[in-house]
Amino acid sequence: MRNSVIALAIAFSLIIGIVIGYSLHVNVEEEERRVTITLFAGAAAEKAWEEIIRKFEEETGIRVVAYYGGSGSVLSALKITKSGDLFAPGSPDYMVKAIRDGIVYTDTIRIVAYMVPAIIVPKDNPKNITSLKDLAKPGVRVGIADPKTVCVGEYAVDLLKYNGLYDKVKKNIVVYASSCSKTAMLAATGAVDAIIGWHVFHYWYPNKTDIIWLKPEQIPKISYIPIAVTKYGKHVEEAKKFIDFVVNSEYAKEVFRKYHYFATIDEAKRYAPYAKVPELPES
Repeated sequence: MRNSVIALAIAFSLIIGIVIGYSLHVNVEEEERRVTITLFAGAAAEKAWEEIIRKFEEETGIRVVAYYGGSGSVLSALKITKSGDLFAPGSPDYMVKAIRDGIVYTDTIRIVAYMVPAIIVPKDNPKNITSLKDLAKPGVRVGIADPKTVCVGEYAVDLLKYNGLYDKVKKNIVVYASSCSKTAMLAATGAVDAIIGWHVFHYWYPNKTDIIWLKPEQIPKISYIPIAVTKYGKHVEEAKKFIDFVVNSEYAKEVFRKYHYFATIDEAKRYAPYAKVPELPES
């Protein structure tokens, strides 16, 4: 009797093993058959992208692998590796560079979400900063992103120059951060007294920062997150499907609103009614 029980147990274990092994084999084959596209994106919108990617994968079965970083760094990675299906930098400036370098199909470029600049300060605003000109006051420590590699850093410099304050504020800039996340962290940790960043930075740390909205006439242009299909990818149609989902689905729009981006130009214009929307060259 005991031997029979042991034999049955062994047989049962073998059957389970065969079933599991077959299932794993099928899953591996299915995974290998899935089309995988790659997205090179600015790190500022990483949380929004991750949610949208999960939903897109569920609905289409197309796998999306995303790589995040400063827009300049991401663009450099694209050029060096000559791989990637989609490019979504943090601002149009870097899409312009991608166009000039012949990296993207210009007819696939679409706008994903909009942003406006703002001053972000540590909670309770210790230095009582109320305006852009306050950043030039003696003793005020200012942080911006590195204008050479991070789009919001380049924008901060342009913003200060537009308002005739760059030379006055430059002496107070004590940190040039290497990414959007590190720029936002400067204000959240109190490492500086103020940063110039996208308005969404405040909402990353709502309990640790305050936001100082700029006067409408101080904002020369509205920024936005563009996306396009690259010329390096092997899955152009699948990449186009992803863009269509991001741009046209109400789900994607709500995700960006959830993270306090502006999903439409009209939403952004409420804060910057006189600002221009940068146009991208056709080729």
